[in-house]
Amino acid sequence: MGRRETEKRLARGECERVYVARDADPRVVADVIRLATDAGVEIVWADTMRELGRACGIDVGASVAGLPRASSGADTNVEEE
Repeated sequence: MGRRETEKRLARGECERVYVARDADPRVVADVIRLATDAGVEIVWADTMRELGRACGIDVGASVAGLPRASSGADTNVEEE
């Protein structure tokens, strides 16, 4: 799941934390940042998309990743780029 699913989960209050890569295109991550801020969800910054992708266990960069609340029963969301 990518950025759009993370945005949906933020809007539904299903994210505990979001991770955003500092080198991601600001237009790509702006809505995630706004939704997280409005919902009071912690934003953790990764230095690079490559670093965030590796942390998520994928072989490509990731602009955002959402950590779902334990009660939502969902996997971590990752926006690959």
